[in-house]
Amino acid sequence: MSTVTLTFENAIAFITINNPPINATSHSVREGLVNALDQIDANNDIRAAILICEGKTFIAGADVSEFGQPPKAPILPDVIKRLEAATKPVIAAIHGHALGGGLEVALGCHYRIADSAAKLGLPEVNLGLIPGAGGTIRLPRLVSISEAVSMITSGKPISANKANAIGLLDAIAHGALRDAARDFAQTILDRETPIPLVDRDPVNTPNATEWDDITASAKKKARGQTAPLAAISAIRTGIEQGADTGLAFEREKFIKLRDSEQSKALRHIFFAERSVAKLPELKGIKPNPIRHVGVIGGGIMGAGIATASLLAGYAVTIIERDEDACANGRATVEKHLSGSLKRGLINQDRFDALMAALSTSIDYAALADADLVVEAVFEDMAVKHDVFGKLSKHCKPNAVLASNTSYLDINEIAANCVNPNRVIGLHFFSPAHIMKLLEVVRTETADAKSLVTAFEFARALGKIAVPCGVCDGFIGNRIMSAYRKHCEYMLEDGALPHQIDAAMVEFGFPMGLFAMQDMAGLEISWATRKRLAPFRNPSERYVALGDYLCEMGRFGKKNGLGWYRYDENGKAQPDPEVDALVIAESEKKGITRRDFTHAEIMNVILGAMRDVGDKILSEGIATNAEAIDVVMVNGYGFPRHKGGPMFMTSSSN
Repeated sequence: MSTVTLTFENAIAFITINNPPINATSHSVREGLVNALDQIDANNDIRAAILICEGKTFIAGADVSEFGQPPKAPILPDVIKRLEAATKPVIAAIHGHALGGGLEVALGCHYRIADSAAKLGLPEVNLGLIPGAGGTIRLPRLVSISEAVSMITSGKPISANKANAIGLLDAIAHGALRDAARDFAQTILDRETPIPLVDRDPVNTPNATEWDDITASAKKKARGQTAPLAAISAIRTGIEQGADTGLAFEREKFIKLRDSEQSKALRHIFFAERSVAKLPELKGIKPNPIRHVGVIGGGIMGAGIATASLLAGYAVTIIERDEDACANGRATVEKHLSGSLKRGLINQDRFDALMAALSTSIDYAALADADLVVEAVFEDMAVKHDVFGKLSKHCKPNAVLASNTSYLDINEIAANCVNPNRVIGLHFFSPAHIMKLLEVVRTETADAKSLVTAFEFARALGKIAVPCGVCDGFIGNRIMSAYRKHCEYMLEDGALPHQIDAAMVEFGFPMGLFAMQDMAGLEISWATRKRLAPFRNPSERYVALGDYLCEMGRFGKKNGLGWYRYDENGKAQPDPEVDALVIAESEKKGITRRDFTHAEIMNVILGAMRDVGDKILSEGIATNAEAIDVVMVNGYGFPRHKGGPMFMTSSSN
């Protein structure tokens, strides 16, 4: 079947793309578009054309199978120029997503109409690229520079309503898109074909100072990523030197970025996120249906899991120890959902429906019909055994029972549970309703049905699910424990907390290790250290500075004192008292302190990550190196444009 077909309705031609699943701009699509335009131009009975797509979406990106292949004519920039040169006006009829090259194709059309639920965007920066088919040149000639810069440098799609408000669309379709596009075409049959965007003036032209401000703002947000700044350079070149020069400049930058290490890293993590949960042994196994989710514990983590489950469309029951705790759990969920309401992510009707789908109870019998239950209580094995004993008694036999433990042995939990084959780990990251990462922990007894159900649950929650085996800390926390230990060694050897954090931020982390600990609460890792103390090798180097801070009542940002001192606005400042404590510990141990450069600090941290990553792979805890990179990027702030610690190792060899 042809990927592009041409049909006629009176004076209107319909160019239809059917290249599932995303109607990508493959070679056959590009060639088909050119052929269709040639036929339309040669047909004197046709006065307008509508470009529309079959399936769930408009053109939503490039054909990934062509990545790294030599370009095959006609290339997309030439196809878009051919669209602009059409002698009959072409209307892009957009539904689903118009992304990347898809939006660039729409910009090459003379008019754009979209379904009200459509999303439009230029997400190339997420792959370390800039638009390569005229997006940086045409978009600023249709919308303001500020809107164009925002769309291109953030990579975030915008809604059809927003696109219409800023001038990107000519109309919003009310009713069936095909009918609305046909009706719109009827209104422009007697008009002259609009001049192409490349022949128009920019909507506005910033002065030199404004360009400096735009660049400085983008640089701050980019945190070392080069594509956003290259995009601004391309936009500015197109405005100041004209469209032809701008198009050539954009293409040159696009090709250079495509071959860069950053783009390779971003493409690596992009594909890894989409493949990491595809386990061959689970292929063809259907998940259990999920309608009702139970959550044990309504604290910060439990309430976050409950919120995420509600937003995914499930009925949720929170089990707590008493009615006051139930009320607190419900209030926390309501606070989370109120935030979504204020940000416009849900409307009032949806908010009311979600709150109605939430129930609380102190009786485990309320989970009799639950399809999946997530335990999120205190990290104590005795408490976990008590919870799973009650779940075994009250839940139906095929209900999947999951623990959100960060460190405890889920094999031990499962061994003491009725039907241990349905016990797994679901390690959420805080805040659970926001963070995308979810470690799906496979116990020794977990069956395929339970695992497939867990992955389907993760998909419904919008999470990136990473399978892993059972060990202390699984993938992420095990690696973090290792590099935290080496950071603590550096404290005793001569570095200060703010120096290590500064090196990490310079490398591309959103915040440093010690600032992150302060945000999470120092008592959490303190409890883990105390739990593991009886098993610690006496000959192993141990740094007690974190223990001292907790003993001093310094638990982090929550009480204004941790590794840092926090002002009334929550802003962190290095604390001379902590620095003195660190230096005194070195003196007490007879360690001669030395200076560390940022490069030396990062070499230590990355080395620790890689060493533990190699052990995790050799032990079979992670299915592949990509899984480790996905965890570190999505759960621990490892800079996406560097691909992850394992990618950095392989790419440097």
